[in-house]
Amino acid sequence: MRDLLHYGRHATPESVALIDADTDERWTYAELDEAVERTAGRLRSLGLEAGDQLGVHLGGSPVFVRLLHAAWRIGAILVPLNTRLSRPELRTQIDQVDLDAFVGRDESPKTGLEDVPVRFVEGSGSLTNESVTGGTPADRPLDGPRAMLFTSGTTGEPKVVVLSARNLLASAVASAFRLGVLPDDRWYDPLPPYHMGGLAPVVRSALYGTSVVVGGEFDTARALVDLDRYDPTGVSLVPTMLDRLLDAGELPDSLRFVLTGGAPTPPELIERCEGRGVPIHPTYGMTETASQVATARPEEAFSNPERVGRPLAFTQVQVIADGEPLPPGEPGELVVRGPTVSPGYYDDAEATRAAFGSYGYRTGDVGVIESDGSLRVIGRVDDAVITGGENVHPAEIASVLRSHPAVDEAAVVGLPDPEWGERVCALVVGNEVTAEELRAFCEGRLADYKRPKTIAFADALPRTASGTVDREAVRERVRSRSERLE
Repeated sequence: MRDLLHYGRHATPESVALIDADTDERWTYAELDEAVERTAGRLRSLGLEAGDQLGVHLGGSPVFVRLLHAAWRIGAILVPLNTRLSRPELRTQIDQVDLDAFVGRDESPKTGLEDVPVRFVEGSGSLTNESVTGGTPADRPLDGPRAMLFTSGTTGEPKVVVLSARNLLASAVASAFRLGVLPDDRWYDPLPPYHMGGLAPVVRSALYGTSVVVGGEFDTARALVDLDRYDPTGVSLVPTMLDRLLDAGELPDSLRFVLTGGAPTPPELIERCEGRGVPIHPTYGMTETASQVATARPEEAFSNPERVGRPLAFTQVQVIADGEPLPPGEPGELVVRGPTVSPGYYDDAEATRAAFGSYGYRTGDVGVIESDGSLRVIGRVDDAVITGGENVHPAEIASVLRSHPAVDEAAVVGLPDPEWGERVCALVVGNEVTAEELRAFCEGRLADYKRPKTIAFADALPRTASGTVDREAVRERVRSRSERLE
């Protein structure tokens, strides 16, 4: 299969493919195709060939988009690197792969790259100084790798997820069936491209022949201006981004869908969107499944805010416990299979065997398949708190705490306890409420063993770059500023 832009070039040459929110510059599919051909020639001049790995240390930008399509044009594998990492953390990522070339900015770290060509997007050592070398576009098999993305690493050392063309195409098609696609669609994409949520709109728009708007890191005020200027029909956000946008202003009426993922969408945010007329589509997905597994349409989300909708087309989800499938309504580990599921982790056979089994990809998430086929995600398997021999799911306690009118957010974790093995602890964001009041609030709503024994307060919950609650950081904050309740 050729790169997606090649097909867009012939199907919709005059349609706008790409908009730079920083400069308002626009490229049609024909113009972007020509720019990508030049970029592909420059990559070839570095010696990059089909099957080689191209590391890209850039945020969302037209340069990143050109590099993505150029890498695929020559059959190379795109390896987006996290621009927010410290130098030692980035070196760890680089050591996990086998880069054959690297493109970044002047300030990008250079250690660990002594044996590969390194180029930058500006300055004397820029990629544009390379001569343009001709070549034949690669025709690669659908099951061949196209990208390798790093997991967030909130539960351990990040792993490198291999994604094939089949994974990415199946995800794009299934998403189109759920969200719909129109010829004039325009996807505003403020998420970083080293996360699946930021990469997916670039890939999907090229397949659909529609437009994508990119440009820089997310900033609330700037995003509101961009949303007003470009009248997008869709946008991808993590829940905290959407919450900030609603605090700061109004979203445009042009939006058909507001896709939220990367972290659970709080029911309070869904209710807020219902009141504001925002077409929110809460999503459950992950890198290993090339983004979406299940997505709720607005009417589904408003009627059942604790659920994430039904699985997308071609995707099967089962709930497993002790190696056996469970019936609807029973909680267990969610396992996903289908054409969007990654073939495994790069150069890590042990982790691949552990995560990908006979039933599919073991997500590590605890959930329930309801009688109507929709999913409810309860939490992580390794987040479960075992106190006095009883299993406690943190999401259940957090939901009750958030229902208190003075609580904005809550995260629940377990800490060692000499008597009970673990005790239930909570970090709460809220004003004018005490730990004693919160525990009293939980009476009648939670069994005694589920009520938090330790409560701490913070101005905000610590989160990873993708918006997921950083649970180890939560534990540290609870330890340092807790108010113990006996």
